[in-house]
Amino acid sequence: MAKKMRKVAIYGKGGIGKSTTTQNTVAGLAQMGRQVMVVGCDPKADSTRLLLGGLAQKSVLDTLREEGEDVELSDIRKKGYGNTWCVESGGPEPGVGCAGRGIITSINMLESLGAYEESEDLDYAFYDVLGDVVCGGFAMPIRDGKAEEIYIVCSGEMMAMYAANNICKGIVKFAQSGSVRLGGLICNSRAVDNEKEMIEELAKKLGTQMIFFVPRDNDVQRAEINRKTVLEWDDKVPQAEAYRGLAKAIDGNESFVVPTPLDIEELEKLLMEYGLMN
Repeated sequence: MAKKMRKVAIYGKGGIGKSTTTQNTVAGLAQMGRQVMVVGCDPKADSTRLLLGGLAQKSVLDTLREEGEDVELSDIRKKGYGNTWCVESGGPEPGVGCAGRGIITSINMLESLGAYEESEDLDYAFYDVLGDVVCGGFAMPIRDGKAEEIYIVCSGEMMAMYAANNICKGIVKFAQSGSVRLGGLICNSRAVDNEKEMIEELAKKLGTQMIFFVPRDNDVQRAEINRKTVLEWDDKVPQAEAYRGLAKAIDGNESFVVPTPLDIEELEKLLMEYGLMN
């Protein structure tokens, strides 16, 4: 009997570090021997850059525009660090059409070409999703059951917490008719006062867990300048160990919930309790 592939989507406020967190987590899972496919769901097509050593991968939409419908799996999927599979959905030309359609087109094409079924060895499919948009094509990973585990990258900043709460509202809606569940909050630290305690409390109020606290470290930027994940750039630095810890936490996670979003007054009260608002 084939093992069940875990389908994971990473959401969070724009600029919070989703793509960096996703790629470093996937690198950690690859070091553990897990076989992972990453599907970038951002029109910028930068969700797999570090896994591919900076290679600007041609997106699914660009390939379709140039090649027409006669596309093979090898045209849209590339091998990256640790034998990970990397796909970029891409988007329409600027000012033309809805970027969310790229995700719909990309996932449908991957399915039709057998990317999910061809190998029983695929342990994970990761979807790195644009910002905190949970509508239209950007909601597809959770709306259509493409992703069943959601992790929200956040920090102790107010708008990051606000976005996380909003994403939880979207999860609640789609959980009513599907199998999508929240696996936890990933705190990508911004070195805010009382940040770890605050996100732990937010997670508790949402009915979930802070699955991992990723410290702020300049080694992340150093690795990115070298167009690599931290784990490939320097396996021995503390930040590499942090990402390995996050990968292990996700790999071993068994706590999946329908969250209980806060109203805005509750969220502001939480911020005030930790001394971040006057």
